[in-house]
Amino acid sequence: MNNYFNALAYLLITLVFTITNKSEVQAQNISDYNPIWNAPCKNSLGSMPLGNGDIGVNAWVEESGDLIFYISKTDAWSDNARLVKLGKVRVSFSPNLVTPKTPYFQELQFKQGQWVVKMDEGENKRTIVMWVDANNPVIHVDVEGGKKFKAKVSIEPWRTERRQIEEYEKFSFFHSRESGEPIYVEPDSIVESGKDELMWLHHNKRSVYRASMELQGLESIIGEDPLLHRTFGGLIRAEGLTKESSTSLISKKKTKHLNLSVHVLTMEKATIEEWKDKIKDNATKMEALDVALAKNKHLDWWNDFWNTSWVKVSGKNTKETNDISRGWYAHRYLMGCAGRGKYPIKYNGSLFTVDAHPGTKTGHVDPKKNWDADYRNWGEPFWFQNQRQVYWPMIATGDFELMKPFFKMYRDALPLAKKRTELYYDHKGAFFPETMLFWGTYANSDYGYDRNNKPLGLVRSGYVKRYWQGGLELSVMMLEYFKYTQDTAFLEDTALPIIKEVVTFFANHWPLGKEGKIEMYPAQALETYWNVKNPLPEIAGMKKVLQELMTLTKNTTEEQRNEWARIAELIPDYPIKLDENGVRYMAPAWENFSKSNNVENVALYSVFPYRQYGLGFDDLEMIQNSFHKKDFKGVYRCWHNDPVYAAYLGLTDEARIHLGNRFVYSGAYRFPAFYIHGDWVPDHDNGGVAQQTLHAMLLQPVGDKILLFPAWPKEWDVDFKLHAPLNTTIEAVLKDGKIEKLKVTPKERLKDITIMGAVTY
Repeated sequence: MNNYFNALAYLLITLVFTITNKSEVQAQNISDYNPIWNAPCKNSLGSMPLGNGDIGVNAWVEESGDLIFYISKTDAWSDNARLVKLGKVRVSFSPNLVTPKTPYFQELQFKQGQWVVKMDEGENKRTIVMWVDANNPVIHVDVEGGKKFKAKVSIEPWRTERRQIEEYEKFSFFHSRESGEPIYVEPDSIVESGKDELMWLHHNKRSVYRASMELQGLESIIGEDPLLHRTFGGLIRAEGLTKESSTSLISKKKTKHLNLSVHVLTMEKATIEEWKDKIKDNATKMEALDVALAKNKHLDWWNDFWNTSWVKVSGKNTKETNDISRGWYAHRYLMGCAGRGKYPIKYNGSLFTVDAHPGTKTGHVDPKKNWDADYRNWGEPFWFQNQRQVYWPMIATGDFELMKPFFKMYRDALPLAKKRTELYYDHKGAFFPETMLFWGTYANSDYGYDRNNKPLGLVRSGYVKRYWQGGLELSVMMLEYFKYTQDTAFLEDTALPIIKEVVTFFANHWPLGKEGKIEMYPAQALETYWNVKNPLPEIAGMKKVLQELMTLTKNTTEEQRNEWARIAELIPDYPIKLDENGVRYMAPAWENFSKSNNVENVALYSVFPYRQYGLGFDDLEMIQNSFHKKDFKGVYRCWHNDPVYAAYLGLTDEARIHLGNRFVYSGAYRFPAFYIHGDWVPDHDNGGVAQQTLHAMLLQPVGDKILLFPAWPKEWDVDFKLHAPLNTTIEAVLKDGKIEKLKVTPKERLKDITIMGAVTY
């Protein structure tokens, strides 16, 4: 007896129901996947990431023995609307213990959210522990020596003067790159202070915000400039260090202990004096805290984070399964480091971009180009096509706190989106462009600088001209968030205000056709097909959103649900067609009048994200045919979704092959999730798609049911905890094809579990 059966009956016959407690979770041995190195680095490509959700650090020890780190923050938006670094710090030691013959060990400890470096041994031993306080805006560097040492701390700004960027840098200024005007980077300021401390900042004296609003015809709703006078920077203090210059501190005398604190701050509207007063006040408050107690609370946060979910895969092919487990933990660790700030995680490098090193194999570096640590391909905007890959996996991992900045950005931009719809299209509702600056406008280079004889709202870039379906996918993601969390306040304050306006946009944007259905033309199917009628993503997206809305009987009115039911009747049918052999398959659109411009398998949006077809749904053979007939094959990079589709279709071998091509080390970079095969390093899409695939291989919610092991290779064992709708968690251990442990919380959800795949009992 195998495959499909009710889990409750299965357990009553064969399974001992096991209750695990919080302490037992730690048996996962997360430390098995900690990045460990036994030599210092040549440069920043070997850096290790640290973060507290808002503040990020790239830290490394060079062969010189110096500790170096970049500092970043989720709200450090420059005058050009770029997310840039706060600065760079170097700590030098005397005596230097790093030599070719000196024992060296470093470990990034996922569970503790800290980085540990040990140099030399015995009485010469020196240890560095670095952590970014999970609950406070401060970076700690703690150094202990067996023998006394001296230290020098320096800040190393690279934005030292106003400069015009080079042509090869323009891709990092995507918003402004086609303006035809010179683009400038503005300098940081070193703050002179009489105290034994280092202080620096960047103060935006200009802004691209107003010009963007005016270019895009939104001058009537120009609000407070979100960039102008934004100020960000840092303050460094350490007991026992005295000021040598405005950029360096040195030891007064030799010591066995060094405790360095780096305080960081962003203020959205502030004078330099206001910022200086605030960061000093913050530093004083931090210094009054009990550091040991703060460290314990920091460890508690990370402990809770790792107890929320885990996935540990094992099997006979240990390299394959170790790569998968390490990749899962490393990517989720990065999300924890960067996901709790005021703004979403940027898919193209997030907080962890570093400077390029010409001649080194990094996936992007050209020997003629000298990119600094602020550089990232695709620049300033948030690309919905990419951002979604960062956030979808967080639903199954239960990282709901990390998702809130993503939703908040769109909620904050909703008034602009509604007014823009009225101005551009003279109807109600709201749409969000695929490439969006954090306040809601298009990137100018996508919208188009040349407005001669062009109507308001006509977008230059064919890739995003009518790419509006991201609003539908965002709506589905928010509805899934509510399904899992049952957070009514989120539904009413954030989700429904957006979803209602998105549905209104799609219901009103096109006229009815001859059959009495909305005729979505002109339209496009994602970035790939620019001229289609009735694209599949819009059809599947509207059907899915309306289905979910009409289940919200406690949170919506009967009048609203009746209106949504009326709109649902107007949505075109799915574009299911017959090939020359009479095989049924899903097409990208009813009619396609254009060549391909990208490599998205558009028809499979009906499988994910819109979950209208796949395991547990009707017409499985038809949609599996569609997967095998897909337009683009063999694409394993970045945002490409084939692994996810395969998992949701129960195509285990295909999902496994694709997954193996995702969770791999990345060239010259030491950290395992600094993926180079994507839009910039680290490419978070790659890790996100891999996580989403792995989660779908383990479990898939379908209606009220939960399919367990729907696409799981029989050669793999696993110990996991993941989340499901209705505040449900599932913990399971599968060994040699047999379930050894299964815990479903709450217990009454056990009846909704269906065991699938190569599982015996």
